[in-house]
Amino acid sequence: MTGIAIHHWRALGEDERRRLLARPESLSDPALEAGVRDIIRLVREGGDAAVRQLTQRLDKVAVNNSRVEEGEFDAAEQELSAAAIAAIEISIGNVRRFHETQQPVPGRMETMPGIVCERVSHPIDSVGLYVPAGSAPLPSTAIMLAVPAAIANCPRRVMCTPPRADGRADAAVLAAARRAGVQEVYKIGGAQAIAAMAFGTQSIPRVDKIFGPGNAWVTTAKTLIASASNGPGIDMPAGPSEVLVIADRSANAEFVAADLLSQAEHGADSQVVLLATDEELARRVVVEVEEQLELLERRSIARAALREARFIVVDNLEQAAEISNAYGPEHLILQVENPRRALPKIRNAGSVFLGPWSPESAGDYCSGTNHVLPTGGLARSYSGLSVEHFMRQMTVQELSEEGLRSVADTITELARLEGLGAHASAVTRRIKRGATAGGAS
Repeated sequence: MTGIAIHHWRALGEDERRRLLARPESLSDPALEAGVRDIIRLVREGGDAAVRQLTQRLDKVAVNNSRVEEGEFDAAEQELSAAAIAAIEISIGNVRRFHETQQPVPGRMETMPGIVCERVSHPIDSVGLYVPAGSAPLPSTAIMLAVPAAIANCPRRVMCTPPRADGRADAAVLAAARRAGVQEVYKIGGAQAIAAMAFGTQSIPRVDKIFGPGNAWVTTAKTLIASASNGPGIDMPAGPSEVLVIADRSANAEFVAADLLSQAEHGADSQVVLLATDEELARRVVVEVEEQLELLERRSIARAALREARFIVVDNLEQAAEISNAYGPEHLILQVENPRRALPKIRNAGSVFLGPWSPESAGDYCSGTNHVLPTGGLARSYSGLSVEHFMRQMTVQELSEEGLRSVADTITELARLEGLGAHASAVTRRIKRGATAGGAS
């Protein structure tokens, strides 16, 4: 039995409501942070040797050459069935089609006569893609990271993924990586992989930005290296995976339970929330969860997550949307009578799934959207992974003499207000000499 309790939002005080929807503080564990800092230090000081030692100690695997050679890629393909290869290719195709629409369009305009402003985009020179393989390998994450990196045309794409017990990388991850355009893969996991990509070793290149989800150790490592002097950028902090389902009396309890369980089986710390406008539906979902749970191979993991599940009865869909927006879930499923009509009420969610035939599993694998999404409430301020995350934008401006003269007084007055005389002088000297912005001697 999961012991899932059903709460009534109307009966709760503000403090109770806050506590009910509070996420765990696992990432603020001082001991964990100290452990990650130590791993980063060891990798920065010891390079490849430290990475090998950490892999042996933490993953219990001896890997002498961490780079995946061509023969291992070929062997990985042979391990997989034709059905597995076909599934990988269909997923890559859908993800590529959707992400190709996200390429930034150059912008150029004349803000005033003689003042031209532009915005141009370039791919990030080198990116690190982290594909976890904790309780299960994640070839889908290899696809979600590698496809937009390829579309952005990042010149160097480096992938790290933990080794299996036999010292090889997961076959499906390798097949997905190669087919999605990544040839440089290293068999390294955890915080040591993040440190290696962040600062480089004798064999692993330093990258400019690191992408991908992971456990608390990986997430903490990403946060720490991003704040280090000359450290790389990161896509976003990422905590335990989560789903919130909004359901009314028209919802299918079997489908709702299946969606909640599909998230719960990710990990014992996964967040599972149901907002139901009908108490009887909530009770049916509890029954369905209990029955379906016993059929799952990963039922012990799912059961642990369900101990912290939140089943809440709300007054109406408006209230449910308000609660969901405050929570900011990674995944939001709308199993309501007219989900398209309810969608405008939703502002804060990583990815939204509309109606009874849109399981979260579709977004995880092959609908085309990206499954690397903000967690821990960061959907209130972050967006899911896109092609633009793999690019950097810079602005360009070009002023003619006429253009500079037209804004000279504006610049000098604002510079005066800020007490920055050199800013004003850079304008007035040009105006006095009657030189063009290109500069006469």
